[in-house]
Amino acid sequence: MLGLIQRVSYAKVDVGGESVGEIDRGILLLLGVQREDTKGAADKLLHKVLNYRIFPDNEGKMNLNVQQVGGSLLIVPQFTLAADTRKGLRPSFTSSASPDVAEILYDYFVSQAKQDSEENLVAISVATGIFGANMQVTLCNDGPVTFMLES
Repeated sequence: MLGLIQRVSYAKVDVGGESVGEIDRGILLLLGVQREDTKGAADKLLHKVLNYRIFPDNEGKMNLNVQQVGGSLLIVPQFTLAADTRKGLRPSFTSSASPDVAEILYDYFVSQAKQDSEENLVAISVATGIFGANMQVTLCNDGPVTFMLES
C-alpha cells in the first residue's frame, strides 16, 4: 500500500462541482492500493501516517505528528500511485489492485482512520474523497512537505 502524504494548511476534494471533503491544517493522503495489499498493510500504513513527524515543534524542527498538532486528515483514493513507470512512455497498472479489492481496502483504511481518531485522546477530523469518482483536489501545500510512505 502506498501513501503520498502532503503537509497542508488547507485541502479539499470536489466531485461534480460539489465539495465532498475538506480540511484545514493537516495531511492530504493520496492512497494507492497494490495487488498484494492486505488489511495488515493498511493498518501499518495508517499507523505511519498518523504518527509520522512532519509538523514543526517550537524550535521549527519536524518533530510532531498530525495528532499532536490537532490536525486533520483528508484521504483521497488514487490508483495511479501503484503504476509501474520504469519502462516506456505509458504507465502500466499491472501492480495495482483490482477495483473491487482496492475499494474494500480503501474503505477499510478510512474506517480504521475514523476509529483510531475516536480512540485517541486528541481526536482528529477525517475527511475523504470518493472511490472511483473523477475528483478535483485543491490544496495549499505547507512547506512544501511531501513524502511517499509504503507498507
